[in-house]
Amino acid sequence: MSSQADASDQNVQTALSTMPPSSSISRTGARFALFGLIINVLLAAIKILAGAIGHAYVLIADGIESALDVGGSIVIWGGLTFAARPPDKTHPYGHGKAEPIAAVIVAVGVFAAAVGLAIQSVREIFLPHHGPAPWTLAVLVVTVVVKEALFRYVIRFGQKIESTAVKTDAWHHRFDAMTSAAAFIGISLALIGGKKWQSADDWAALVACVLIAANGVRLARPAFYEIMDTAPGGKIVRSIRRVANSVPGVVTVEKCRARKMGLDFYVDLHVGVDGNISVHEGHEIAHRVKAAIQQSDSRVADVLVHIEPAR
Repeated sequence: MSSQADASDQNVQTALSTMPPSSSISRTGARFALFGLIINVLLAAIKILAGAIGHAYVLIADGIESALDVGGSIVIWGGLTFAARPPDKTHPYGHGKAEPIAAVIVAVGVFAAAVGLAIQSVREIFLPHHGPAPWTLAVLVVTVVVKEALFRYVIRFGQKIESTAVKTDAWHHRFDAMTSAAAFIGISLALIGGKKWQSADDWAALVACVLIAANGVRLARPAFYEIMDTAPGGKIVRSIRRVANSVPGVVTVEKCRARKMGLDFYVDLHVGVDGNISVHEGHEIAHRVKAAIQQSDSRVADVLVHIEPAR
């Protein structure tokens, strides 16, 4: 079992060692967000217009949610662009925290939008209005297909680089597809059921709001963890330990701590060496450990190695 885990970690280590610098990845992520922004602008305009003409409030609500996604994409784009800045005197560890902060802002915006749309949906349920037009269903079908395809495209990139902001942006697209699917069901029920079911699209909008709110909370959790410097998953720590142990002169690795800063990782390592060697030799071993770790994973921005006598 351990050999399989080691082989898996080795594959991950090989893949990560070939990844481009985090600043380049952040810029690529920003382009993903910008592309999503353009798609959201187009879909929001189409859905709001179609909902107004076709008497489908759920489609208007869906369009408003897409319009709010535009703001979310702008925040994600800005956060990734800012996170790509190099370290400076006031930010010696870089600007990576801008990425989870952007994700939190977007998640809070998603939750607030869900509450606002839910209030309006409840009002619409009790107001008399025309039934939705059948052709509005075509708009929703196109939206679901486009948004689901965009989600799968962006989430793969976000998972590859372990970017909280990019994954948040991807889930935005999935939520939009979910709300559009709920709208499709609501409008279909309103069309099939006649006058007695004319408010079905408003009920569908209310269900969509619950889904949006729940997922807003879900998106905020990992971003808060990152802001609070929660320890990353065990794979990177195991990989760092293995690389450090492979350096000549290292007897043992006592402690290994890592924290995520945007797309980068900062590592603190306690390495045990022969207690009889000179300070100069210990210093050289520390340099070799740091170089080996950074070469094995391009996401490791810095390694602080503490040398102590092995027990």
